[in-house]
Amino acid sequence: MRFRILGPLEIAGDPDAPDAGSRVPRAPKLRAVLGTLLVRANEVVSVDSLIDELWPDAPPRTATSTLHVYVSHLRKLLRAADANQGPGTLLTRSPGYLLAARTDELDATVFTELHEQATTALEEARYARAVELEQRATRLWRGPLLSDTPHGLLLESAATRLGEARLAAVEQRILAELHLGRGAALVSELQALTTEHPLREEFHAQLMLALCRSGQQAEALRVYSHVRRTLIDELGIEPGPRLRRLQQQVLDGDEALLPPGRAELADLAPALDASPVAEEPAVTAPVSLLPAPDPGFTGRAEQLDQIEHLLLTAPPGGWVAVLGMPGSGTSAVAAVAARRVADAFPHGLVYLDLRPSHGPQLGPVEAAAALLRRAGAAPVREPVEELQLLLARRRMLLVLDHAATEEQIRPLLPTTPGSTALVTGRLAPTGPAGMLPVVLGGLTRSEARQLLGTPDHAAADEITRLCGGLPLALRTVAAHLAARPELTAAAFAARLREERTRLTVLRVGGLDVRARLHGAYARLADGERDAFRLLGLLPRGRFGLGAAAAVLGRDPVEAAVLAEALVGRHLLAPVGADAYAQHELLRLLARHLLAEQDGTRTVRAATARMCEWYAQEAEAAARMPGASVVAPEGPPRRIELVYALRAAHEAGLWPLTVRLADALSIPLERDGAWDDWATAHRLALDAARRGGDRRAEARMLRSIGELAWYQRDLTRAADCYRQAARLATDPAEYARILVGQAELLLDEGAADEARALLDPATAALHDGPPGRSHFELHRALALVALERGTPEAARESFAECARIAAALRDPRLESYARRRLRTVDDSPEALEIRPGLWRLRPPATAVRTPVDGDVLAGVGSE
Repeated sequence: MRFRILGPLEIAGDPDAPDAGSRVPRAPKLRAVLGTLLVRANEVVSVDSLIDELWPDAPPRTATSTLHVYVSHLRKLLRAADANQGPGTLLTRSPGYLLAARTDELDATVFTELHEQATTALEEARYARAVELEQRATRLWRGPLLSDTPHGLLLESAATRLGEARLAAVEQRILAELHLGRGAALVSELQALTTEHPLREEFHAQLMLALCRSGQQAEALRVYSHVRRTLIDELGIEPGPRLRRLQQQVLDGDEALLPPGRAELADLAPALDASPVAEEPAVTAPVSLLPAPDPGFTGRAEQLDQIEHLLLTAPPGGWVAVLGMPGSGTSAVAAVAARRVADAFPHGLVYLDLRPSHGPQLGPVEAAAALLRRAGAAPVREPVEELQLLLARRRMLLVLDHAATEEQIRPLLPTTPGSTALVTGRLAPTGPAGMLPVVLGGLTRSEARQLLGTPDHAAADEITRLCGGLPLALRTVAAHLAARPELTAAAFAARLREERTRLTVLRVGGLDVRARLHGAYARLADGERDAFRLLGLLPRGRFGLGAAAAVLGRDPVEAAVLAEALVGRHLLAPVGADAYAQHELLRLLARHLLAEQDGTRTVRAATARMCEWYAQEAEAAARMPGASVVAPEGPPRRIELVYALRAAHEAGLWPLTVRLADALSIPLERDGAWDDWATAHRLALDAARRGGDRRAEARMLRSIGELAWYQRDLTRAADCYRQAARLATDPAEYARILVGQAELLLDEGAADEARALLDPATAALHDGPPGRSHFELHRALALVALERGTPEAARESFAECARIAAALRDPRLESYARRRLRTVDDSPEALEIRPGLWRLRPPATAVRTPVDGDVLAGVGSE
């Protein structure tokens, strides 16, 4: 059975089968399903991907069942086309379907194989063979990919990719023909190609060379002027260095532009290398097959300037490494940087992908041999040694893409002045001697806005934050927005907010963020993979080595070794001494993998270790004089503690949930963090009830009552205090509840009733050591005394507050008490009733009424 997709869809089956002339489904959606499976032949295409392809705007509720019907129809069609082979062609494979096809059964795979063989032949200077292979490859095209089939995102992406490969095949075939001296015969074809592709510089450069070969130097210069004007008008850019260098050669009458056999060809742009086939190709100009310029490349101006400076000033033996997490665009940045410095390397750029699309990573010997072939040198017995000799005689830039290890590239790196290397790959940022690293982070806000191309800057900024600025993720979003004009950036941002599905949403055509990140994870060692997953339990943002050691269940030294291993793989970022951060999308991947691969018991144990560590750190910080667990520079931060509390509650760790809430009480009050206060103590109240801890339940109710008082929900505050009073068994806690109820009475102007509530509070604290409850009691006594017009009694109570605060080593409370001592005899318009919180006094002639919501001022500030 044969399938043709390079043009209209065609199926060629058994010629003796009934209805042999009708092989293609008539229904457009059936063709779309079959076309999608053929484009991804021998790969599992998920049901979700097929549904997105068929109904990109809004899938019907019956989409899944309708798809099953389509697949059933296709199976019948394939069985009718070939009774022997057809039944085993379309297979069900979770989570979707797989169409099995040999290489020779699908024209697209035949084209790809012929094109790759031609590339190899060109590198080995077998030009006639390269021409033959590329001609066979391009003859397979009968029109645009699946031209009779409606395209969704996946088919559109495949059409773009294969269309680019077809143009590359044409370029390489013409390049090979130029090597064979056929310049004059190519002029008319190249004139047509430059008209059809006015922004493709390679065709213009080849046309200039072909014109020179036929004695038309003036026409060649006109071609340059025309393409320069087009590039400036359309894109606002000048021609690239290769075209500029070729123009100068024409102006100089360079003999290298003469046909082979009339002069030895010298330094031409690598893609235009027209050197003759000679006995000693080591003296010819190298071929540079850099990846085609990416039309969507955006930003990175600062990093490109840095790379350019390093390449131009690298000492002998120095080389530049462009590093970053998966999806950060290291290969694209390296290609752009290489083009920018091309003029500084007169013997050319030699590009090699060390991780070919088909086959294993290249070893040093294989890589050296390939580099020699691309530089125009014949393979030798000692390619590594010969490569170094070649580099010593020339000024060349090696661009080594996708390096896996230092051992793989070390023998390839230039060691003499003049030549250097630009490397990308999975190298540690603290790499070997001579390495000049440039680590790519996320795109800046302005770069991301430019890439997304939406006028809604607020939505673009949110998308950038949710994607962590990762270029691959942002390009995926941009592809979605470009393919769906009716889909707004704000709507897409809403899709990304859901953490469970964010990585699934970041996929379109050949761009798949989860697959790229998972590929890097899969290359880790077993222990590193375990560490990567467990670190996903930690809060987003920065975390210290102590938290990492806790969640990993390792001592700090072992945890540091694992963390640094992940740093070396760019799956963790160092953000200070013994501090790290996991990219947001990597954190989501880690949590997904943890849920898929680790048992509930393992996850719960790791969560318990993490929460215990945060609880201990927060309790220790609370005991330090003047310490704050909310300082951004000192762990743990409030956001981390609230996260840990949520995690403890989700894992059913009731005592830890309560401990974390207790540790948060003071900083939450100090900072007026009402939302976190409500969340933390609501969860802790639930944990106390589930764990049967009545004392903790009373504390949480009292704290929630205090928050309600701050927020002026006095009815709710009174209800919480009543419930807490019924549960309280601890004298200090009971006294604080009574103080809260007394303050509610003070709000109503009932000073005598408030004073009556403070008597049992005083009795409850009679035998206990001075603590926060004693401070609150004397603060309330002082406020009651002021309301009743007895400033001496207030002064005594505030003085006691100052002594208690000093004993507690709490500067904030002590400062408040001493401020109040200085102002006891004043009659201000506002009274500071708690640290940083004032009650506005009503005018003397006003009638006393319950406090309104605007009576308190300065909540959470000093």
